[in-house]
Amino acid sequence: MAAAVTLLLCPAGAGAAEQSGPKISDFKLDNGLELVVIPDHRAPVITHMIWYKVGAADETAGKSGLAHFLEHLMFKGTAMHPAGQFSSVVARMGGQENAFTSSDYTGYYQRVPSEKLEEVMGFEADRMTGLVLTDAVVLPERDVILEERNQRMENNPRARLGEQMDAALFLNSPYGRPVIGWRHEMEGLTKDDAIGFYRRFYGPNNAVVVVAGDVDPQQALAFAKQTYGKLKPHADIAPRARPLEPPPAAVRSLTLADPRVEQPTLQRSYLVPSFHTAKPGESEALEVLAHILGAGSNSRLYRALVVDKHVAVSAGAYYDSSAYDMSKFGVYGAPVEGVSLTDLESATDAVIAEVIDKGVTADELDRSKSRLVADAIYAQDNQATMARWYGQALMTGATVADVQSWPDRIRAVTAAQVQNAARQWLERIRSVTGYLVKDTGPAVNKAERTAPAKSGSTGEKRS
Repeated sequence: MAAAVTLLLCPAGAGAAEQSGPKISDFKLDNGLELVVIPDHRAPVITHMIWYKVGAADETAGKSGLAHFLEHLMFKGTAMHPAGQFSSVVARMGGQENAFTSSDYTGYYQRVPSEKLEEVMGFEADRMTGLVLTDAVVLPERDVILEERNQRMENNPRARLGEQMDAALFLNSPYGRPVIGWRHEMEGLTKDDAIGFYRRFYGPNNAVVVVAGDVDPQQALAFAKQTYGKLKPHADIAPRARPLEPPPAAVRSLTLADPRVEQPTLQRSYLVPSFHTAKPGESEALEVLAHILGAGSNSRLYRALVVDKHVAVSAGAYYDSSAYDMSKFGVYGAPVEGVSLTDLESATDAVIAEVIDKGVTADELDRSKSRLVADAIYAQDNQATMARWYGQALMTGATVADVQSWPDRIRAVTAAQVQNAARQWLERIRSVTGYLVKDTGPAVNKAERTAPAKSGSTGEKRS
């Protein structure tokens, strides 16, 4: 029997919904598949998403890029529905489809007319276990992901810097490898690698289906039972157990020089807890800290570096709470002409030190907390955003109760908690600092200069 619970959506670490928000129905099928339904009857369309609890961080060492590779191959057809048929049907419906891969999850979605929900569920249920792969299909698609690697990484100096910084920040965690993979490992991926990964991780008890839009929850449940509910649970899926990061012991820094760089930039990443790994209140305090330090033109970093000192043309900060393991808190900036990256770094450190030493003001605290909640309320107008929030939370260790209580937890954050978060987590020893500079020397790798790019959280449809 499927159990149902009606809830409110308040995405953990990404946003919140007030008590006037949509009512969420959360079902669990007998085979372990979870179904979340977010009603929104303003337009006769639905967003149907299926999330698998597997991403780049779950790959076998030496097989980087495999999760994203399989994302592409999932569009290559089954015995029941040959390659291209699913996409053609969605197109005839006037719908849209796509897929994405991150370190912690892989997702597929369609936005179609409401009456087509059961049909797209049937297609997704079929390819959950019925994918057919041959070398004739797999090897050309491997060339596609290699081309994506070129476009997204080799041709993008900022992406290359971020890739190098992640590798330096995460000493032991699989988050240190890029989602799209290292090129030399991608080149060796095979059909057997893809099939083994697929059989290991793709099954109803390792998936969450989210439906947002013009749909009745009980009708969505009935459709899910008729499609996904017929699949057998996967007996071999085990709880995630990944290598943990050791305590940081050294300040790390690196410089990437590239002839295509027109604007030097400074980036710094700190190793911090995600919502899933944090103690109560820590993630919320980091959320507010990031907003005060670097969200918009009223933030500490922007006002100090761009407006007051005129040493930067841009500056900001961010915190990524949505990770299954430890995560990142980042600060960044670009200097004005004539200011070195070293000077910009010192000015950035001074702003952070002031927060650590003196804390934040009551006005900053109230404004940031109100804005975090308000932004999420406005975002309820987008059904796809709601579906993504909920799915991402479920993929990275949050529970329904966590999602529901997020706004109250944000409202409860105190100035002392924000200051403590800065003092505890923004230590230089926990960080990697990256400089991106223009390479003006003669010995530039020609292959890097001309190489044809996709990474980070890869989110574009396969060719």
